[in-house]
Amino acid sequence: MEMKDTGIISGNGDEQDTLVVVFLRGGADGLTLVPPVGNSDYYKVRPTLAVAEKDILKLGDANCGLNPAFSGLLNIYKEGGLTVAPGVGSSDKTRSHFYAQDLMEHGGQLAGGWLGRFLRYREGRPPSALSAVALGKAMPEVLRGAPAATVMESLETFSLGSGSGPTESLQTELGALYGAKENILGPVARDTLQALGRVERLRREDLPPENGAEYRDDSFSNGLRQTARLIKARVGLEAVSIDLNGWDSHIAQSSLISPLMTLLSEGLAAFHRDLGELMNAVTVVVMTEFGRRVAENSSFGTDHGRGGSMFVMGGSERGNVLGEMPVIETGILVGPGDVPVVTDYRDLLSPILIRHGAGRAMGKIFPEN
Repeated sequence: MEMKDTGIISGNGDEQDTLVVVFLRGGADGLTLVPPVGNSDYYKVRPTLAVAEKDILKLGDANCGLNPAFSGLLNIYKEGGLTVAPGVGSSDKTRSHFYAQDLMEHGGQLAGGWLGRFLRYREGRPPSALSAVALGKAMPEVLRGAPAATVMESLETFSLGSGSGPTESLQTELGALYGAKENILGPVARDTLQALGRVERLRREDLPPENGAEYRDDSFSNGLRQTARLIKARVGLEAVSIDLNGWDSHIAQSSLISPLMTLLSEGLAAFHRDLGELMNAVTVVVMTEFGRRVAENSSFGTDHGRGGSMFVMGGSERGNVLGEMPVIETGILVGPGDVPVVTDYRDLLSPILIRHGAGRAMGKIFPEN
């Protein structure tokens, strides 16, 4: 576990909303995740990669649907808990993974990440050390600049400070230092002790997921399970970053990303089931740095493009398709054959951040938008 800031952990998070950002690194193919419905050009330029019309999971009368690997998400959509957004991306035309990821995580040509700025400038009480968590081994750019953020792989490896293992001695020291009622830091310290107690209890009990949810045994699903545990423990968790790598599909795309789509779908479905009614206070955003070109290449893959797909699950979502599938007729595509960007990713994120308390801070979070 790595602590990026020495902020105080607060256990006073009983009514805290949580935003979970899942980043599909590598440039996920939006036309495979969310294929067009009734588009003959799609099948002409993707003779081997196109999703068969009969297999597409239809979304009402929308001109796009879900890949059949997302069957676990279809019921969530029908129940009003999932928004599907085709043709989402950035105005920048770069085809570099690293540059595109930096731009999207920073929210433009800015220092620090947009999620970090949200935590710094949003309305409400000051952020704490467990306000922001990155599930993994490194701090993602999207959380850079946050007043406090924690990197952990699991609750079992988490500790407050630089050490690892049990925190009883630290709790005793904090209790002795701030226990006096007249000490102005007493309430903060008591919140800290409460949060530490909750984390320790989670470690000892390691309760199974609720509502019959079952997580797969992989790092992505484990990250979602750890997130659900923290949310249920009410430690003041506001923002979470989780990566799912491996979407750069230049060669043999179907065999490469089909397992990833299943992993994504089953992980999100388990998370949704595990949290139950708590999902009303949780929003999950799934995004990628860019999409792929419309036509498949000679290696049965696709090359870097522009417009991709995003998903938003939970919170106050009402199950809809945001906008329409971009026109992908041959002859009017962008650049060398890219899916057009019809929705800037910041336009999709902005109302979500406002619902989570950004208020008047949006001009600082996305000043270029």
